[in-house]
Amino acid sequence: MGLIITLIVIGLLLLIAEMIVIPGFGIAGILGLASFIGAIVLAFTQFGTTVGFVVLFVSLIVCGILIFLVLRSKTWRKITLKQNIEDKALQSPAEKGITVGMEGVSLTRLNPSGNGRFGDVTVEVRSAQELVPPKTPIKVVYIEGLSIFVSPIENN
Repeated sequence: MGLIITLIVIGLLLLIAEMIVIPGFGIAGILGLASFIGAIVLAFTQFGTTVGFVVLFVSLIVCGILIFLVLRSKTWRKITLKQNIEDKALQSPAEKGITVGMEGVSLTRLNPSGNGRFGDVTVEVRSAQELVPPKTPIKVVYIEGLSIFVSPIENN
């Protein structure tokens, strides 16, 4: 019976270490679960179904209580994010003032994407058809989502 209790305690310690110290689900979590399963299987094989089910339910209750206490502890609150992020990663072309038909210049080679400048605004653009060398006059052909598609302006 001592081995079963030892395996359960080791399993709990490994799961707590996995939740608090080691990020992700890795070797400590797998070993903790294996330790729990080993203790339960050992209880069933050595002591029969009655003791096996008692060990199973006691393990689940102890594990549940311990996880509840760990999640309520101040340590867990210290490592959680409390700040809301409200900024967008990218503005839409309309928010930047880019519309279809605007003319600008390519700052880098569009192969098929690169940077273009429209007035005072520098944005990432994509070539609609071909490679465009740097410092080539370009025109916005269409906008699809956050992507701005351009083509070089033909000099006649």
